[in-house]
Formats: sequence, C-alpha cells, structure tokens
Amino acid sequence: MKRLVMSGILVAAMCAPALAEPLADPFESWNRSIFEFNERADRYVLKPVAQGYDAITPEPVQQGVRNFFNNLGEPVTVINALLQGKPEKAARSLTRFVFNSTIGLYGLFDVAGGMGLERDDEDFGQTLAVWGVGSGPYLVLPILGPSDVRGLSGRIIDRPLNPVDWQDEVGQTELFVLNGVDRRASFLGLEPATAGDPYVLMRSAYQQRRDYKINDGIVVDLFLDDPFADDSPLE
Repeated sequence: MKRLVMSGILVAAMCAPALAEPLADPFESWNRSIFEFNERADRYVLKPVAQGYDAITPEPVQQGVRNFFNNLGEPVTVINALLQGKPEKAARSLTRFVFNSTIGLYGLFDVAGGMGLERDDEDFGQTLAVWGVGSGPYLVLPILGPSDVRGLSGRIIDRPLNPVDWQDEVGQTELFVLNGVDRRASFLGLEPATAGDPYVLMRSAYQQRRDYKINDGIVVDLFLDDPFADDSPLE
C-alpha cells in the first residue's frame, strides 16, 4: 500500500506549496502499525493482483474503467462545488456527468473531456476546509491509506452521493474491488525511490496534496512581501 498511495500522492505533492507546520500526529504509534500492514498487503496481495489485471486487460479497456469510475464521482463534485460557492465547477461537473452518462455510454468514454470540459475533483473534506474546519489529527486507514479526521468525515458524508452506493451489496463490493484494482494498476511502474522515513514522507506528501486541492492548485510564493500586488512598473 505504501507504493500505491505514495506514488499518486508524491506526484501531486511536487506541485503543492510548502507547509508551515506538519499535521498533528498523536496516534503515530498506531498509524505506523497500520502503515506497515498496508505495505505488506500491497506487496503480497494488491500489487500482484494489479499486475495480473494489467497483463490481461487491454489499455483501452482500462481507460474505459477509469472513465467509468471518474464519471461516478461527478455527483460528489457537483454537490461539494455548490457547498463551496463554486457554481461554475458545479455546472461543469453536472454537464460532464450528463454527457458522459449518455453519449459516453455510462461514462466509459469521456466525451465531455473531448469537448474541453475538464474534470474537477471536490469532496466534503475540502468543503469542510473551505468552511474553516481544521484538519484534526493525521490518520492511516487500513487499505485506504493516509487521511485525517476532516478527510475521514468527508468520505463518510460523500459516500451516499456516489452512485456506487446506490447498488445492492453485491454490486457495491464488485465495483469497489474493480475500482481498487484498476487504481493500483494505474500506478504500476511509478513507484518512486524514497530516502529517509517513508512514513514521515507520506504524511507530509498527503498534507501537501490535500492543501493543494483545497486551494484549487493556487500556489503562493511565500518569499514575496505581497504575492497579490501588481508588480508592473508605475507610469
């Protein structure tokens, strides 16, 4: 699981702004135990299954699966964009969902992306942050990986908004497993070489990625006296 989560998080974190202080980690001993469990689960189960899936599944089919699950996440983005006061994002995500669910055959084809409608990603954890709710302590969840109290609360609230949760229990399980295997396969070959304590690195990378998403990718140069000042010469 270290490779699964760290690969995606580190790539996104490279674009994120520097942090003033790290997440509080009062449960570090417990978190490290779960971190080690996740690492072993990835090494002996998740990665081998993903490698088998990747070997027998053509790339166009894999892309269709990813498009399908991305499309199922659009209702979550629509609701949270509205709650965050971002009507443009909500309208774009709703349009994507309608086009991809119909013309795109239930989301298997990202026809909206081909029309220039880029995908957004908003969740209730980000909504709570916009509302001023603090992140709370850092947590490492079994299989699911790094989170914090705010992010975990957001996952719980978001779940009923995802059409996956509208299926019967068997359908939910099958979709959950397929999504997990496909996501793990998408990181094959991207596992970064890390130096130092991988637990600390993942914690920092997770925080940077979440802050980057909460701020919609806006990076402020902390070395500027006034990053929003107009530096054009006076006339």
